[in-house]
Amino acid sequence: MVALRIRLTPRGHLLCEPSADAPALDEAVAGRLGEAFARGSGDGLLRLGAAEASQALPPAFVWWRDFASRYVAALCGQAAGAGDERDLPEIPAPAEGELASLVLTAPMMPGAEYLTPQVLRDLWEAIGTSLAAALARSGAGLQELLRRLNPAWTVVGRVHFNLAENRRDPEAPFAFMATYAAQLSAQGRVQHLPLGQALREYGGAENRQRLLSLLLPVHRAAENCAWLRAVVENGEIYHPLRWSPQEAARLLTSATELEQAGVVLRMPAGWQAGRPARPQVTATVGTRAPSKLGLDGLLDFSMAVMLNGEALSEAEVAGLLAGTETLVLLRGRWVEIDRERLGPTLARFRAAEDLARAEGLSFAEAMRLLSGTSLGREVEDPAAAEWSRVTAGPWLAETLRALRTPEGDGIDPGVALRGTLRPYQKAGVQWLHLLSGLGLGACLADDMGLGKTIQVLALLLVQRQRAEGKRQAPCLLVAPASLLANWSAEIARFAPDLRARILHSSAMPTEEIQRFTAAEAAALDLVITSYGTLLRLPALAEIGWRLAILDEAQAIKNPGAKQTRAAKALQAQARIALTGTPVENSLSDLWSIFDFINPGLLGTARQFTSYTKGLADRGHNPYGPLRELTRPYILRRMKTDRTIIADLPDKTEVTAHCQLSQRQAVLYARAVEDLARDLESADGIRRRGVVLATLLRLKQICNHPSQWLDDGQWAEADSGKLARLREIAEVVAARQEKMLVFTQFREATEPLAAFLAGIFGQAGLVLHGQTAVRQRQALVRQFQESEAAPFFVLSLKAGGSGLTLTGASHVVHFDRWWNPAVENQATDRAFRIGQKRNVLVHKFVCRGTVEERIGELIATKRELSDAVLTSGEEITLTELSDEALLRLVALDLTTAMRE
Repeated sequence: MVALRIRLTPRGHLLCEPSADAPALDEAVAGRLGEAFARGSGDGLLRLGAAEASQALPPAFVWWRDFASRYVAALCGQAAGAGDERDLPEIPAPAEGELASLVLTAPMMPGAEYLTPQVLRDLWEAIGTSLAAALARSGAGLQELLRRLNPAWTVVGRVHFNLAENRRDPEAPFAFMATYAAQLSAQGRVQHLPLGQALREYGGAENRQRLLSLLLPVHRAAENCAWLRAVVENGEIYHPLRWSPQEAARLLTSATELEQAGVVLRMPAGWQAGRPARPQVTATVGTRAPSKLGLDGLLDFSMAVMLNGEALSEAEVAGLLAGTETLVLLRGRWVEIDRERLGPTLARFRAAEDLARAEGLSFAEAMRLLSGTSLGREVEDPAAAEWSRVTAGPWLAETLRALRTPEGDGIDPGVALRGTLRPYQKAGVQWLHLLSGLGLGACLADDMGLGKTIQVLALLLVQRQRAEGKRQAPCLLVAPASLLANWSAEIARFAPDLRARILHSSAMPTEEIQRFTAAEAAALDLVITSYGTLLRLPALAEIGWRLAILDEAQAIKNPGAKQTRAAKALQAQARIALTGTPVENSLSDLWSIFDFINPGLLGTARQFTSYTKGLADRGHNPYGPLRELTRPYILRRMKTDRTIIADLPDKTEVTAHCQLSQRQAVLYARAVEDLARDLESADGIRRRGVVLATLLRLKQICNHPSQWLDDGQWAEADSGKLARLREIAEVVAARQEKMLVFTQFREATEPLAAFLAGIFGQAGLVLHGQTAVRQRQALVRQFQESEAAPFFVLSLKAGGSGLTLTGASHVVHFDRWWNPAVENQATDRAFRIGQKRNVLVHKFVCRGTVEERIGELIATKRELSDAVLTSGEEITLTELSDEALLRLVALDLTTAMRE
């Protein structure tokens, strides 16, 4: 068995590649698919849709196989009478609306966010191009080529089973006739002939193969349909037949088997979607606002049995259930009845109505009914959903509309926010405000760089503003320790009036943290802590928070992890999860995040696993109900969205604060001690050399101890910067975007490339001073054009100028040059003419070290900055006094150490 996944790239290409967490495929099947997709998307889809039709495959492969099979099926339907079989008929792509519907049915898979009707249209054309090339290479005809791929596609035309109403014959009110598609008319319409005529047209030994190919679907269907087998064996299939309602019902019951075998069904013109009218149990939920907020809020519920928009009387419903026929004539039209499904559905809705009248229907159960999921029920029949429909009443419909299409009108934190919200950010704040006001949880899953932080801060300011001076419960925010400084900086920048406290050893003594009480929390607007501190401080779970907010919420995707359990134990009126990684990637991850923000909405872990098991085998759009259930609580905006891009600046720069590992802190402190000792006896040129050597040593230690010690280890646990780089790179990899990583040290390029290769699952590119000049343009071309080169590690001197690397939308400065002009020049390798995406720049800075202090000098240009900046903005520290220099490089152990 081979673990294989299918991935859609941002450029609309399909890749089939090994992946450790992908489902296992038969080795032979995986080999064939891998080889075909390696030649291109068209070849891969042709192989998948035409040759692997009978293979058991994972959901994403099944979906793409169904898409490709549509092409092959259309081809076979047009093959008859299309001329020389060496000429490939033109197969037009499905209509725009049909392609848009297909996009909505796509399963969760890597790159699903890039799926659009245009991408499907391009891939449809790629199948045709690959098939034409294969036809030319084969030297054979179309039929032979299809036979080599899969014998099931060798049918020249299609057999049609035609059912019509015949109301002039009360004893046999239906007529049946089997026809076949002989050829296409000039208008592209299929011309039908009675199947019996095929016996005459294809008579003779020379046409025997064509006749067998034509009848193959019928014989294949007869293997599973006893009634059809009898009709074929006695020759009735070749003649028009008078049918009773019971005989017509047999055809309806066998519709799936017949269509899967390749037989086309044509039903009476008055039957919508090829089926007679069906009574539907309908319900309306949420006509009025609930009596209380949250998932336990109680909603009203009313039901009826409808037929084509008209309510049936109790007597009519009782009569339908009491009969035995599948087809019943009611109100002058034929009605299809499946009592095994209609009866239980009716009983379930009546029970829900009785419960709603007595106690009220919970918001969570109402949402499950509305979306069509059946979490929590032991027995589930997906087909039963066809016999029922739940609609939202006025209050619930308006609420869901506001959640699904948030707008920013009316949201304004005023002067308390020292910044301007962009329109999509206002919409995000409005959405968070509405959900939290309803006592419901939210997952803000915006792309990295779209401003999740400022949206949360604006929400807190809006809620404080609308409290009109009334004291509110405090909010708790939990984030990775490496991001606490970022939150502190953003609060100081955008919301300095918020009463916030960082509950972490980097900001306050451990003894004070342990003594933290609910009374202290009540005096604050926001308490910020790390996942590690949350584990060590169970008192936080005993405080009643207004909002519990998790940053980088992928930290709780593992339901069994201790920090996940600690987060879910928090008591809050509403919960918010922030993540730049789409939650659709894994269904179990989705459940864990929802179990935090809206506990119980997706049922228990066991119920959810049972529900999602084999989801891809449940017919058309199997993921629709789950998407519908979760959509109101997930807000996902991407930088590739034109409405977002048009509103964003071209380049966004953020400081990525990093903590030191214990090993880094020890080496850093030792270096500062050595500097202090050497300064006592050094002067002149020797002093300048000591200072420069120490600064270089400190920079290397901040990067990684192994860079200074030259031991070749480069363990991730030894460097806070590597930990931060992983957090950023994992998001970039999940989005299938590209990144540049700059370092001023050539010796760091290869270890960084090896580290990133483990995250991206494939090797990237490296360029430094020793890279041959003639190779550099080839590396640039490879990075720009190849989707197999996800990252580029460059030394700042060699790669910081003269190169165009607009394939990247992320730039990481792993260490600082301390010259803004040089750094900006390197950033502009990605941010230049030809760049169509927003560029997000991450500048790594170790907290509590010389990196942080010089970063502050560059950013603020205060008096000391003016004293040490040359006209070229190069930081020159050798002229500082001993006292000022030691202050600059001193280690602030409290803020520098990470957990």
